[in-house]
Amino acid sequence: MNSLSERMAQAARDLQDDHGDAQATFQSAVEVALTSVEGCDAAGLSFVARKRILETVAATDDMARVADQLQYELGQGPCLDAVWHEQVVLSPSLEHDERWPLWGPRVVEATKAQSIMSFQLFTHQERLGALNLYSRTRDGFDDSAVDEGFAVAAHISIAVSASQEVDHLSKGLTSRTVIGQATGILMERYDLDSVRALSVLTRMSSQGNVKLRKLAEEIVEHRAAGVARREA
Repeated sequence: MNSLSERMAQAARDLQDDHGDAQATFQSAVEVALTSVEGCDAAGLSFVARKRILETVAATDDMARVADQLQYELGQGPCLDAVWHEQVVLSPSLEHDERWPLWGPRVVEATKAQSIMSFQLFTHQERLGALNLYSRTRDGFDDSAVDEGFAVAAHISIAVSASQEVDHLSKGLTSRTVIGQATGILMERYDLDSVRALSVLTRMSSQGNVKLRKLAEEIVEHRAAGVARREA
């Protein structure tokens, strides 16, 4: 098995050669979310089409597609709230969440989803849509999963509109978080900007089928061990 340093270098090289089409990018994004975010059982990507109509452009399975579509049909749900109003919407118990009295019970019955996180996707110029992460477990997402979700949502926004400035997309990735620390290490080691460093991190998470936070911890610990050896 390749070392962590070799895997980081390979991911950085792969990034330079990755010129996939938009649909491939969308599908890759939800697959990254599924493998990166602890507690996530399904992921859907919703974009705003013409006339402010939402559509699911990629999903990991029918659970996410059905849950998203019910929101569009009923005109309520966390995805709509995230797109138009809030940066992140969390619900630990969909069946009993009073914010969506029609959608909550319907989606639990139809898909067995119990909790959700929806993250707003946006650039400087416009809101793009939302990343919807579903769990079959009540209270399925903890604080670290929120950090991971922010990271993946930022990556998706970047992938969709790479030419935009993205400083404001990294609110969940401050230097106080292990994901932010790992992103900074990749920026320094491979002379990457924040966009590409985050892309490398999420690519490694997806390819290695390891949660984003766990991978970030491994990178930070690897860096600390290297510094300790040099100072010894």
